[in-house]
Amino acid sequence: MADTPNSEPNIPASAIAPGPEPSWQSRQLLRAARAGMLGTQKDGQPFVSLVTPALAPDGSVLMFLSTLSEHTRQLKAEPRCSLMVMGEASSANPQTAPRVTLTGLAEIEPDKALKSRWLAVHPYAQLYAEFGDFALWRIRPVAAQLVGGFARAFRLKASDIAPDPVAMAAIAQAEADIIAHCNADHPDAMALIAGEAGSWLMVACDVDGCDLALQAEQSRVKRIAWSGPVNDPAAVRQELVALTRAARQATSSD
Repeated sequence: MADTPNSEPNIPASAIAPGPEPSWQSRQLLRAARAGMLGTQKDGQPFVSLVTPALAPDGSVLMFLSTLSEHTRQLKAEPRCSLMVMGEASSANPQTAPRVTLTGLAEIEPDKALKSRWLAVHPYAQLYAEFGDFALWRIRPVAAQLVGGFARAFRLKASDIAPDPVAMAAIAQAEADIIAHCNADHPDAMALIAGEAGSWLMVACDVDGCDLALQAEQSRVKRIAWSGPVNDPAAVRQELVALTRAARQATSSD
């Protein structure tokens, strides 16, 4: 039994800042992913299934899995696994799509704050969030391979795709205040940044971007990428100001 996403499996190009280096492009693809393919195995036989990931602040992958699922039973027996997520292809050739395959070790994650982060980008799952046969899992990355498009492959270590720990801690500490301030004082800016009319609220913020949710439709969440990784809350403010200004200019020119 796999949880079912209410979004396209491929990551929109708008969720990825242009021209990033391979390590940051990999993290952006992972942060923007709402669906991915999980690779597990039993007795040496590979098995691939659909899952709906989210990224923790430190770049590890979160999944909310049912004990009734074959992949969950396999992870309990063998924690080594892989996850692939994809962006949009630039042509009719699917191989032009950027994608990243992450390998790592999976474990059950009891942290309720991380469960809340996963639910923030998969709000439809509130329907079964308290079911006893579901649990939050975390994949701790070991390595990754980024294919940035046709014939553009890069091998990466876990340290290559991990965010700066000092910056991560600074943004994580300020995240609740950033979200509260943006939603209470700048709702119009949130709608401008989302690029769509409606009541958009920020639901998550990290070193690479933020997530905005449309309140009228509990399944609509958009990933917004910063222009580059940020180091502190002041840099988050600069990114939000720049995004709002660019959205206003685009609106006025239409």
